[in-house]
Amino acid sequence: MHELGIVFHIIDTVEQVGRENGVTQVRCVTLDVGQVSGIEAPYLMDCWRWAADRSEMLRGARLQIETVHAVTLCDACGKTYDTVPQGRTCPYCGNGDTHLLQGNACSIREIEAR
Repeated sequence: MHELGIVFHIIDTVEQVGRENGVTQVRCVTLDVGQVSGIEAPYLMDCWRWAADRSEMLRGARLQIETVHAVTLCDACGKTYDTVPQGRTCPYCGNGDTHLLQGNACSIREIEAR
């Protein structure tokens, strides 16, 4: 379960940003989580509840997760398509020379302070 490590990293980052900006209490953290990032949102939420309550700055803070849709670009024909139903093969030209444009990352979108 790598979600716990991800949560610890997010909390460290939020605490650092909070200290730099004079924040004493965080109300909500919003994450953008890629559709094909391998991160399981329910596990992330469970880990968040446990870990955030151990941080004075984040105690009671909510975690909001926004899913970033996975999109792939075909280098052969230049078209983009939904990654999940199609995989690596372009549905337009059948070429496998493709790469993921978005949907595999996790980033902090917003930190809401009290």
